[in-house]
Amino acid sequence: HEIAVEGETGKVYRANFHDRDGRTVLILRPGKQNTTSLDNQLRHLVYMIENAILNLPEGQEQMVWLIDFTGWSLSTSVPIKSARDTINVLQNHYPERLAMAVLYNPPRIFEAFWKIVKYFLDAKTFQKVKFVYPKNKESVELMRSYFDEENLPTDFGGKAILEYNHEEFSKQMVQDDIKCATLWGFDNKLQSTGADQSGPEITPEPICLAPAAS
Repeated sequence: HEIAVEGETGKVYRANFHDRDGRTVLILRPGKQNTTSLDNQLRHLVYMIENAILNLPEGQEQMVWLIDFTGWSLSTSVPIKSARDTINVLQNHYPERLAMAVLYNPPRIFEAFWKIVKYFLDAKTFQKVKFVYPKNKESVELMRSYFDEENLPTDFGGKAILEYNHEEFSKQMVQDDIKCATLWGFDNKLQSTGADQSGPEITPEPICLAPAAS
């Protein structure tokens, strides 16, 4: 509930499909940025990473990021410091959790931003970043190799319709908060309010952390 406002536009959420290897997919849409608190934005991202890990199928330890650049511009992009903090969290606190990050159809102006950000990436993470363009044959084949076209949203070159309903997604997150608390034995501290976001679903402490990748 503390970061629910960050998810109102669907700028970061867990998809309802997996890639061909059964990995959880997070969809990021930076053009949908709706807040100015960098700390809360980072907390929201960490929350969604934890949720993605919580929903990994048995035997799978990694997730995939699909980043849609529709509506993105330099004026709506995160500050360099925020991008660096995000990379730091991913590389230092979730090593080997990211299987691949697809940057789908970024505008040419993104190249200026990328020239700075890429220096914060270690070599292994850098190799996991894939630039994909819908009119490029190799890009299309790459997406087909990782995703079933029937499940992949049209926003990423597939055939499925991408719709984000914040109310329904919030209900799903509340249920996952309960599952997370039960997993870690914190369920006695949980106070579920269902779809009502006016009260706390989980007490601030202890913080739920998903099991580390082996």
